[in-house]
Amino acid sequence: MTLVAGALCLCGSVSLPYWEMSLDAKQYQRPLSVVAYPDRITGDISEIDLLNHYIGMRSLKEAASFERSASVYLMIAMVLMVEVAAFVHSKWAVLLAIPVIGFPVGFLVDLYFWMRHFGLNLDPHAPLSNSVKPFVPTVLGEGGIGQFKTYAELGTGYWLAVASGAFIIVGFFFHRRAYRPLAMASTQNLKAAA
Repeated sequence: MTLVAGALCLCGSVSLPYWEMSLDAKQYQRPLSVVAYPDRITGDISEIDLLNHYIGMRSLKEAASFERSASVYLMIAMVLMVEVAAFVHSKWAVLLAIPVIGFPVGFLVDLYFWMRHFGLNLDPHAPLSNSVKPFVPTVLGEGGIGQFKTYAELGTGYWLAVASGAFIIVGFFFHRRAYRPLAMASTQNLKAAA
C-alpha cells in the first residue's frame, strides 16, 4: 500500500510547482516571479529575460529544455517501475525504485547546473556586460546581483516527490518483510529437491 501511495505522490507532484523564485526589481511595482514545474516554467519570464538580456544571460526558456520535454514520460516510467517492483519477490526489486528515491536530489542538481551554467557564461557583448561579473545565481534562499534581490524556495510538488521517495523506502521495508520468508522457503525447497 505504501508503494502505491509513493507512486500516487509522484503522479500528483507533476502538476504542482517544484521551485519558485521571486525577484525584486525597483522598476517593477511588485516582485517578478518564476515558477518551475517538471515540464514547464511559468511566471514573469519575458520581463526577467529582458533584465537578464542586459547582463548577457540567456533566456530562461532555453534552460533544461530536454529535461522539461522528457519529464512527464520519465515520471510515468518511474511510477510504472515502482508498480512492477511491488510484484517482484526479490531483494532486487528496490533497484526499480531507486530513480524515484533519487529524483528530488537529481532535480536540485540539474537546477543548480543550469543556474551555474547561465550565470558563468554571460554574453560579453551584452549592453551591461562590463557592470556584472559572471556569478552563480542563488538556487535556494536569498540572493541577488547588483540592485536586484532574489528569493528562491522549493515548491509543493518538490516536497510531494520527497514524500513519494519516503513512502517507497517504507514500502520496501514492508515488502522485504513480506517476501523474505517466501524467498527463503523457495531456496530451501530447491536445496531439498537437489
